Amino acid sequence: MHLTDQTRPVCYAQMCRVAPIRLLRQKLSSRTIHQLKPPGSNVPRGPCTRPTIRTLPLRYIQKPATMVTTTATQTTAQTVGTVRITAENMQRLFPEINTSLRESVARSSELEGYDAEQVRLMDEVCIVLDEDDKPIGSASKKTCHLMANIDKGLLHRAFSVFLFDPEGRLLLQQRADEKITFPGLWTNTCCSHPLGIPGETGDTLEAAIVGVRRAAQRKLDQELGIPAKQVPLDDFEFLTRIHYKAPSNGIWGEHEIDYILFIQTTVDLAPNPNEVKDTKYVTADELKEMFQDPALSFTPWFKLICETMLFEWWGSLKDLSKYANEQDIRRM
Repeated sequence: MHLTDQTRPVCYAQMCRVAPIRLLRQKLSSRTIHQLKPPGSNVPRGPCTRPTIRTLPLRYIQKPATMVTTTATQTTAQTVGTVRITAENMQRLFPEINTSLRESVARSSELEGYDAEQVRLMDEVCIVLDEDDKPIGSASKKTCHLMANIDKGLLHRAFSVFLFDPEGRLLLQQRADEKITFPGLWTNTCCSHPLGIPGETGDTLEAAIVGVRRAAQRKLDQELGIPAKQVPLDDFEFLTRIHYKAPSNGIWGEHEIDYILFIQTTVDLAPNPNEVKDTKYVTADELKEMFQDPALSFTPWFKLICETMLFEWWGSLKDLSKYANEQDIRRM
């Protein structure tokens, strides 16, 4: 006997395995489910015998999504819930996440009225140190330069580049008026911070020197337009570290362990006006004359270095080996 679509038996389990659930719902909504009597029943079969069927009403039941886990002895089901991530529960759920940048942006009243690009740079991540120059964390540039935090002891890593031309003249820069800290002041060639990123962070002196060299190469390009190929990493000579603290105004300041890097080379300059107001190559005598000019102002770290070791180092520019790689930190 030929069975039509209305009378053909349907295996519900087979349909679930084969048909997509959406198509299955469409089919089930327009027809009945036929259920065969189980094998081994006593229904006599012959040439004209047809299976006994009965209809089941279709009812769709919506259940919450479940996650099923199985073991050799038991099966458990757990309802999956979606947790909404907020600033309040972020640290509890993900303790490895650094939330200092969120806090920096949220508390931006100190940055009102400053240049937009310089404000953006205040969200860069600096390396937070103990007094022995060991990295113990990271924080935004803004957080590290607030005097309220500096007065509590917050300390970060920095570098100062002294670039000399083949004649032995030192390249100075005058910081742009847009700068948030120490605007308009004259200083050494480049002074900035290695970032808390792979390649610029190091927990040993050797690794830290590699990191500040990379940061110096990056910032010489960003501030002065000096191509990286003109200042190869291996040409930076590390001399020493200085630890100093200096206020810029009542809100901002510096508290750094500063890596001193010397390099002598020929470079092409294309200063970034948002970073650098002016540049000048000077001899040692010309720099001393600049210090006598009351109309000129200098950054505190540059004055400290000049008043202690700069001119002695400068006099040995041809051979700095006896000054290089000093292990102790100079406390200013």
